[in-house]
This record gives sequence, structure tokens and C-alpha cells, in this order.
Amino acid sequence: MNDETPIPAQLGEIGLTNFAPYLMNRIMGRYNAGFREEMAGMGLTTPKARALAVLSVIEGPLIRELSVYTVVEQSTLSRVLDQLQAEGLIRRESDPNDNRAIRVFLTEAGRAKFQELWPHMATAQDRMFRGIPVEERRAFVGTLQKMLINIRKHEI
Repeated sequence: MNDETPIPAQLGEIGLTNFAPYLMNRIMGRYNAGFREEMAGMGLTTPKARALAVLSVIEGPLIRELSVYTVVEQSTLSRVLDQLQAEGLIRRESDPNDNRAIRVFLTEAGRAKFQELWPHMATAQDRMFRGIPVEERRAFVGTLQKMLINIRKHEI
């Protein structure tokens, strides 16, 4: 009986185009680059857009939760939230159960800004899925959801 762990194939054997992390990075890099120009025209950065998007769906998350959902470091997110608050797009409130914790909410102006942003986000996603049947798209998104569960550090 051989207890040796099999040696995984080398990247050169697999090839970049068959290595999922490489493909995911390329896809998101291209998505973000194309979308960045549109956001800039609306006075938004990627972290600002991510925060508005999450806040449009999740009501009043804690800042640490928002950091996880937006995939933005908490220190960077704090600066982004300062800017969004100065622009009147969000408001912060102390958590009723813990005065040290802060919850973040969209203002009406923030909700309106997200409504301006959403068609651009939806169009960018549609471009990525151009020519891909709905069944494949659903299966792919389902696979991504399972992958996120496999690698996540947080329960959210």
C-alpha cells in the first residue's frame, strides 16, 4: 500500500486557461476595468459602487460585515464610507445592542445613486454571459456559490 500523496499536475501541464483561479482573476480584472470608466462618470470608485450595491440589498450591516460583502479592507472601507457619508449617500448609526458597533444604511440619495448605477452593473454582467444559455449560467452561478462556501473565512 502506497501512502504517498499523488503529486498534482504542474501549472504548465494544466495550462493557464484550465486553471480556475487564473480565469476568475482575468474575468474580474476585465469586468472591473471596463466598468471603472462608467463608474468614474458617476463619481464612483469600485469600493463605493460595491458598498452601494451591498447596502441596496442588505439593510444596516455592521461595518465589519460590509467589509466582507464588499471584499474591501476595513481601513479602506472606512475612508470610502466617510466619502459616501459626506456625499449624503449613506448614514451610520450605533448598533442598538452594542454602542461600539456601527451599522451602515443607504439614504434616499444613496438609493437613487444605486438605481443610476444598477443598469450599468446589469449590462456588464450580461456582457460576460453573452452567448451562454440560461441553464449554463444558472449552473455556473451555483458552482460559484459552492466554491465560495468551500473557501470562505466568514459565515456570511
